[in-house]
Amino acid sequence: MAALHDATRGKLLFGGDYNPEQWPPEVWQDDVRLMKEAGVNIATVGVFSWASLEPRPGARDFGWLDRVLDLLHDHGIGVCLATPTASPPPWLGARHPETLPRDENGTVVWYGSRNQFCASSPVYREHAAAIADDLARRYGGHPALRMWHINNEYGTACWCDTSARHFRVWLRDRYGSLDGLNTAWGTAFWSQRYDSWEEVVPPRRAQYFINPTQALDFRRFTSDALLECFTAERDIVAAHSPGVPVTTNFMPLFAGQDGWRWAAEEDVVSVDVYPDPAAGPDDSAGAAYGALVQDLTRSQAGGPWMLMEQAASAVSWRPVNRPKSPGQLRLWSLQAVARGADALCFFQWRASRQGSEKFHSAMLPHAGEGSRVFGHVRELGAELHDLTPVHGTHVTAGVAVLHDWSAWWASQQPGRPSVELNYPDILAAWHHALWEQNLTCDFAHPEADLTRYPVVVIPQLYLLTDAALDNIAAYVHGGGTLVCGFFTGIADADDRVREGGIDARLREVLGLATLHEWWPLEAGVAVRLTDGTAGRIWSEDLEPAGADVVAAYAEGELSGRPALTRHSHGRGTAWYVSTLLERPALGALLAGAAREAGVGPVLPDAPPGVEAVRRGAHLFLLNHGPGQVTIPLHHPHTDLLTGRGHGDGITLERHGAAVLAPHTERSRTCNDSFSPPPP
Repeated sequence: MAALHDATRGKLLFGGDYNPEQWPPEVWQDDVRLMKEAGVNIATVGVFSWASLEPRPGARDFGWLDRVLDLLHDHGIGVCLATPTASPPPWLGARHPETLPRDENGTVVWYGSRNQFCASSPVYREHAAAIADDLARRYGGHPALRMWHINNEYGTACWCDTSARHFRVWLRDRYGSLDGLNTAWGTAFWSQRYDSWEEVVPPRRAQYFINPTQALDFRRFTSDALLECFTAERDIVAAHSPGVPVTTNFMPLFAGQDGWRWAAEEDVVSVDVYPDPAAGPDDSAGAAYGALVQDLTRSQAGGPWMLMEQAASAVSWRPVNRPKSPGQLRLWSLQAVARGADALCFFQWRASRQGSEKFHSAMLPHAGEGSRVFGHVRELGAELHDLTPVHGTHVTAGVAVLHDWSAWWASQQPGRPSVELNYPDILAAWHHALWEQNLTCDFAHPEADLTRYPVVVIPQLYLLTDAALDNIAAYVHGGGTLVCGFFTGIADADDRVREGGIDARLREVLGLATLHEWWPLEAGVAVRLTDGTAGRIWSEDLEPAGADVVAAYAEGELSGRPALTRHSHGRGTAWYVSTLLERPALGALLAGAAREAGVGPVLPDAPPGVEAVRRGAHLFLLNHGPGQVTIPLHHPHTDLLTGRGHGDGITLERHGAAVLAPHTERSRTCNDSFSPPPP
């Protein structure tokens, strides 16, 4: 996006969170010396500095921040300046306990940690606006300022009386009347009809299951309430620094914010990514998870994006915090660049010696500048200078994965057919299967324009709006290929189960007459299919109406019933998968459907464990496998990282990577050269 290009000024950004208030000023000179040595060109400053900037109500201590920003600028390091509103100082909670959030039991969530604020509190919003305004007035024209960072990892929910009043205002805007709310919430069930707006409260602790639509709307409201806080501060800083882009960092695949709505309000889309390195070299889960989050973030951004936080090595919040293997820092960082990142940043620059994250790794660890980790940081910073030609280019995808936060929220309600059915796990399993096949994918909202994608994949979307269903049906009818997973299209926007169990429009697309029953499987149980594959978690009793049965259940109560179907609809094709296939089988199915639609892998003969991604004209090859691999090439290339040319192949060590530029204009792969289906 243009705003990120303006912030990066034609170069990949490299740096991290810098918290100089934790250190005496004599350390700052050492910091900037080592930053320059490491190739750092951006520092995020002030994220948790509210108490340092406003030590008591109304006081302002900007002297230290003046010196820090000037020092960074003097050494050619840009600043991503944060409003410190994620962590209010203790005096705010002590003097104004109404700003503290309450949980669903009514218990106060006290200060002493971070993120202890109620997003609906007028007092919190007033103080947050005041400190943001004073920061922007003072530093809006500072020559070091490259970007604004609002708050940090929004996600706090609150069930207090102030939130209840705000929730009622939100519901009035959504439904217009109590009759509208009662209809949407289905309050005839369990005698829940509301006769007055004052009776309506957030879904607090109750005797038994909460009304699921009430809970769904509270998730929507909480996301919107937090978004109001973000846009208020965004508008304040933008008024004092026109043209300086504004961001806030998403948590990875986080349920608390509707990321599509939020991304539309940001100049730069940024995310924090912390894959777990503990699975070992033979398990690709960490790399696959990173790819998922990166693809989603790039899709929210509509182009290049910013990796705001990653770990240089171990984190501090898992039960066991294993460090990254040698080479993994570089490999996973280059993966982010391959998937569209124009900025690579870490939490944090210098490891804290006190506080809850003192065992979280940093670019400059406790072991200092002679450490292995800092050596790897220096090497990565130097290599990023060689990747300037990649900056600003786009990743091309022929597959779209549909994803929606409301569907996620609704699918997690209690009282569902199986607690084993966990939306993020299903999404990750399907994306992992695509990733292993080197099929590059974007994410898309189910109501978005899908016509440029030959293949659309729905791992699971329990809730689909009428507009989404019409959109999907038109896409397939017009010539697109759909691969649809189970428990999809079950409910409408109010979480009302569709007549027939699956919406009639989707049944027509899929060639299904009836879904007689959902038949969830016990944890750890697999069911065999007639094609030799197996499924887990879920099965369904389907009645086809025109769909071809590709595979049936081979055992159990559903033996002989369809498990996998394929149907021609209009000029397109729709597949339905009624169980969670094992990953190799799911990958083969997706690859086959893509191949029929004219979409192939980026590098068809890449060895197992090698991730291939094309960004612009450059081919990224990333070895996530346990040992050395040789990768065949079909055209001469030059590796930007080494400057060496490669003819018919390239060898990569464990955790090795290459960024290949073609010697001459190459013939394009079908993944790059697909044509959208006709309208």
